[in-house]
Amino acid sequence: MQPTLVILAAGMASRYGSMKQTQGFGPNGETIMEYSIYDAIQAGFGKVVFIIREEFKNMFEDNFGKKLAGKIKVDYVFQQLESFTEGRIIPAERKKPWGTAHAVLCCKEKVNEPFAVINADDYYGKDAFVKAYQFLTTSVAENNYAIIGYELKKTLSDNGSVSRGVCNVDANGNLIDINERTKIYRNEKGIITYEDESGLHEVDENSSVSMNFFGFHPNIIAQCEKYFGDFLDKEINNPKSEFFIPLIVDKVVKTNSGKVQVIATDAQWFGVTYKEDAPEVQASIDTLIKEGAYPENLWA
Repeated sequence: MQPTLVILAAGMASRYGSMKQTQGFGPNGETIMEYSIYDAIQAGFGKVVFIIREEFKNMFEDNFGKKLAGKIKVDYVFQQLESFTEGRIIPAERKKPWGTAHAVLCCKEKVNEPFAVINADDYYGKDAFVKAYQFLTTSVAENNYAIIGYELKKTLSDNGSVSRGVCNVDANGNLIDINERTKIYRNEKGIITYEDESGLHEVDENSSVSMNFFGFHPNIIAQCEKYFGDFLDKEINNPKSEFFIPLIVDKVVKTNSGKVQVIATDAQWFGVTYKEDAPEVQASIDTLIKEGAYPENLWA
């Protein structure tokens, strides 16, 4: 069975200020996620599932449905605030979606095969999709998941701090734990640093980090459902709280209910955390096209 690519595209892009998921960067207005889909098709994936807000369905169908017809199966999942909240009262001030693990939970009954999860607005590189496909077709199991691990130094923005899940890995390449660092950057001395309540901390630039590229057995959806109720009981009144995939991955490892392989890639990540990142993304894509990594017209 061919694996599926699930694309997280329901976020509200609070730091970016607009819907960056559909911003064009390629010569013909191709979005970042189109390059990911192209790489996934080349690697052997058989279906792409867009997780979006329902009001954007027509736009996504117009932008992507026609381009991808005959190249890969396409489906849509709607991430809605009331989904799986079991009748709880959602505070009026809650506007943003519940987070990436809730997005995966919304795939229940839609995704029943091994799948990869990626962000819509991150460029991951061909190598990452080849390695994800290999894992999902040879090694994935109910108790064996994967993270595609990037070198921290290849994932920073020159335009501000970023959030990264720093992976602590054992001698066998399995995840020990994952620590979300929500304010990480290279300081004026060139040292990668993160900030938290206790101050400033140096981080090894070769650290393996999660860029939200995961490989899952479909039973992860049940794991998300299992923990979502607990999350809501604690956080439903916090308008900024989010139910993240790394929280679920960490639970799997800490409860010994499974292992998570960290599969290293030397690919160069790039993305649009800030509007100021856009010209660099454009230049990176132009370079990849000139080097022959992609055709000038992606879907011709």
